[in-house]
Amino acid sequence: MIRMPTRFHHAAIVGKYQAQGIRPLLEDIAQFLVKLGLEVSFESATAQNTGVADYESLTLAQMGEHCDLAVVVGGDGTMLGIGRELARLNLPLVGINQGRLGFITDVPVDRYREVLEPMVAGDYEEEHRTMVEGGIWRDGEKIFDGLSMNEVVVSRGATASMVELRIDIGGEFVANLRADGLIVASPTGSTAYALSAGGPIMHPGISGLLLVPIASHTLSNRPIVLPDQGEIRIEVVAGRDASANFDMQSLASLLHGDQVRVRRSAHKVRFLHPRGWSYYATLRRKLRWHEGVV
Repeated sequence: MIRMPTRFHHAAIVGKYQAQGIRPLLEDIAQFLVKLGLEVSFESATAQNTGVADYESLTLAQMGEHCDLAVVVGGDGTMLGIGRELARLNLPLVGINQGRLGFITDVPVDRYREVLEPMVAGDYEEEHRTMVEGGIWRDGEKIFDGLSMNEVVVSRGATASMVELRIDIGGEFVANLRADGLIVASPTGSTAYALSAGGPIMHPGISGLLLVPIASHTLSNRPIVLPDQGEIRIEVVAGRDASANFDMQSLASLLHGDQVRVRRSAHKVRFLHPRGWSYYATLRRKLRWHEGVV
């Protein structure tokens, strides 16, 4: 955990603008931050889709240039979408949870006032999360670029049978896999799709990546934790309508011979948490590990 006490001066608000009735909440948060002495702007898509017009509207690039904090209001999906972009700009994020799980949006919406006030004054804990990046190569040329906070998934088509994949790690052949697909997850992504596919939970402080088969034809194909050095190459050997997905960015209809190449990204997401935040407490609450204990 990294502690870098800094008082913030200019916050950008990003919201899940598809959520019904979110505008009053976003305006309440903006007014609260103004009362704390911050200049407040709205991310341009959030402002446009909610109709908020009383605050300056900024593009992502402008947010990176003018703001020193992003307040993200929504669920983990909202944070995934904006976090991937703001990681490139080194802008720290604090998440107000209006979704269900809230693994990475950890400020309860009904407590945002008491939690945000000390944080914007510099009383917070900072955490850096590893990301994964890569692309899709066809006939020696890159045809798709992707950056993910959670995972990269190569999977079969909706109506097709299994896909057959060749896996090379750091230039060394590792395995042939027949399965519904394969997940390459960051530690953050270990509590997402990889967890539902039977993978282990990785603490975000671990420098590693997770390789998880999806419904493998061979039971000996098990999840494996890898060092986050070198490149993972996944080649489509057989199977129709395979697709690749980098978080919410996808490319469908991979061809035989296409390679999905994945590695640790040079970018990291900067999360801010309230003082005393605990990763284990988050797991305990979200996965209901406390149930049954007297």
